[in-house]
Amino acid sequence: MIQKNGATTAINHHLVIINDEPSLTNPVSQMATEAQCRSDAFVYWCQETRLPHPPIFHRKVWEYGYILQALSEAGMMSPGRRGLGFGVGKEPLVAVMAQRGCEIVATDLDIEEATKQGWAGSGQHAATLEALNDRGICPRDRFAALVKYRIADMNKIDADLVGFDFVYSSCALEHVGSIELGLRFIHNSLNCLRPGGVAVHTTEFNVFSNDATIDNQPTVLFRRQDIDTLAAELASQGHEIVLNYNAGSGPFDRHIDVPPWSEIHLKLQLEKYVTTSIGLIVKKAL
Repeated sequence: MIQKNGATTAINHHLVIINDEPSLTNPVSQMATEAQCRSDAFVYWCQETRLPHPPIFHRKVWEYGYILQALSEAGMMSPGRRGLGFGVGKEPLVAVMAQRGCEIVATDLDIEEATKQGWAGSGQHAATLEALNDRGICPRDRFAALVKYRIADMNKIDADLVGFDFVYSSCALEHVGSIELGLRFIHNSLNCLRPGGVAVHTTEFNVFSNDATIDNQPTVLFRRQDIDTLAAELASQGHEIVLNYNAGSGPFDRHIDVPPWSEIHLKLQLEKYVTTSIGLIVKKAL
């Protein structure tokens, strides 16, 4: 691996750690930052998902752009590609993918479990296929032909969910019960991919501490040590992952949002911790 001002470290040829300012062009596993939310790529995906006019300095909106950009650059956003979404809620991602000709299996909790966990009451759970295209992003007939909706438990993935070109989840794996279960889900999601397929997941990242954190609660915060351990395990199995822990250098990257939430919402305080969104991109071994 070529060193760039000492900022790039090759642990092995499957795992690389860099420390450059994160970019939404050629994304790797990285955090949400102000610069990415000002980029042309982010503006484009905001328009494609029919979100309010950017720039929107909000980590959840960044997650949508990050996932779509990562899949696009991996050649996954094209006709004939098969994708599997976990914990899809009412995200616009499924509709954008279908609009581009992808065949999508969209999964989420059953309504009883979603109600028990509070997702149905919060309006973040989609109980029907139509709810995933409520912005009219994809023509209805095209959407119906390309998208299937089914119930799935992220802690117990059905054995028939295999052979996909890509899998993804947006801010879902921190809600599966614990840090250990979340990491296990990422490993298990790779079983759904064909060799060389791509997994893109976003989740909570603790930028306050690499030791103390929130675990074994409805929402957990992953630490760098958790991501490092995951990446080393994945690389040892032949999967490819590039990590970038640069948290950004803009003024909004230094802003910590507190309730009542503001429009600058890249980093926020949760209990005594500061968290943001991190995206993970894993290419499955051939």
